[in-house]
Amino acid sequence: MSPFMVPLSVFAMVVLIVAVAQLAGIRNLEVNVHQQLHLAELEHQQKMRELEMELQRIHQQA
Repeated sequence: MSPFMVPLSVFAMVVLIVAVAQLAGIRNLEVNVHQQLHLAELEHQQKMRELEMELQRIHQQA
């Protein structure tokens, strides 16, 4: 076995662990952004329903 094999393997393992940790952080950020987008979409739908009801009420009064 080559004398460089153990240090190279340890270095590769460290790089792999750091990469997995970074990907987990990115995934958490992606989930948070998705939740924010979903909440904004729900708020928009609620506002649109309110505006449609107000428009119907205005048409009924006219």
